[in-house]
Amino acid sequence: MGTHVIKMPDIGEGIAQVELVEWFVKVGDTITEDQVVADVMTDKATVEIPSPVSGKVLALGGQPGEVMAVGSELIRIEVEGAGNHQESAGKPAAVVAAAAAPEPKPAPVQAPAAKPHIAAAAVEKAPIVPRDAHEKPLASPAVRKRAWDAGIELRYVHGSGPAGRILHEDLDAFLTQPTRSGNGAPSGYAKREDSEQIPVIGLRRKIAQRMQDAKRRVAHFSYVEEIDVSALEELRQHLNGKYGESRGKLTLLPFLVRAMVVALRDFPQINATYDDEAQVITRHGAVHVGIATQGDNGLMVPVLRHAEAGTLWHNASEISRLAQAARSNKASRDELSGSTITLTSLGALGGIVSTPVVNTPEVAIVGVNRIVERPMVVNGQIVIRKMMNLSSSFDHRVVDGMDAAQFIQAVRGLLEQPASLFVE
Repeated sequence: MGTHVIKMPDIGEGIAQVELVEWFVKVGDTITEDQVVADVMTDKATVEIPSPVSGKVLALGGQPGEVMAVGSELIRIEVEGAGNHQESAGKPAAVVAAAAAPEPKPAPVQAPAAKPHIAAAAVEKAPIVPRDAHEKPLASPAVRKRAWDAGIELRYVHGSGPAGRILHEDLDAFLTQPTRSGNGAPSGYAKREDSEQIPVIGLRRKIAQRMQDAKRRVAHFSYVEEIDVSALEELRQHLNGKYGESRGKLTLLPFLVRAMVVALRDFPQINATYDDEAQVITRHGAVHVGIATQGDNGLMVPVLRHAEAGTLWHNASEISRLAQAARSNKASRDELSGSTITLTSLGALGGIVSTPVVNTPEVAIVGVNRIVERPMVVNGQIVIRKMMNLSSSFDHRVVDGMDAAQFIQAVRGLLEQPASLFVE
């Protein structure tokens, strides 16, 4: 038997350090070639690290949340043959630590590694034996949030994924069981005393740092305006009815992007970035629109590049592709950087008013609230119109209040008379 060492890879862009976000294996696990063993994170993107070999995990090189240097030892695997690493007279510290550490207590409901998937019916019949109180169940942030919202303690849930990892289907199976008040697990009205400490690592740490930095450094002010989008919605539905099958369906976002592109021609100071250390404002000709996207792990901002050159359908297709890449953690570093202005929308959850945080080093962010039907007075008559608010924020160090208001009013005029979006 030999030893194969996987080192922290050089992800490029001159990055010297990356953060270890999550392990998908533990010491003693048997893994296969191409199995993902860990997630690591750069300043912008999460990267999966697969194993190039099959074997048994001997040691892990760090803990989630730890910042590791490129080239440092990530994981050590026992393999058939010579491997790629020759042991010296004294075992490395990581291996010594792994060997000296007491064997972890096996989880009573842990699934064998060789059976990564268990049928839901089998899970339903599995006895609910809680894990030890000190043992943290393996689960993704999305599974943990769903369990918390449903009042489920994960220590009672049978995990059918690799190394006993709890999957969404495990929660589905758990929820279909009869009331659990008699077996130690919480029922819908049971008194709860549990709590969970969640380390702020990975993407959540990056979000926290960026939001804190933005609020500390930027002189924020917000401006809210309501827009009558009745004509715009009529146009959108007409285009979808005529071209939806051949060109794809249009959401509201590509129209908003087009309105921003046209309005920015008269307000170049808003399509800008500000280097406050060098005290330099850069006004950009290209409009690279950041599309704020909520994923399971947190907020990401993939970038629609050269929005000024894209048709409605091109921009719509790119927005959809980028959002999917961000939600699945597949967006590249280039796709997550270089925006000049950001568009954020919560869709149907958009509320009435919001105060979005400027995505530094940009100086403006346009926020979209939900569309609602309201009675409005038009030409002295009360009529039902589709209304929507834009809640936008600006960096007052760079953008004056009058300029911000005029910019949003220009966007409003374009959206209320949508034919003007395409008049050159």
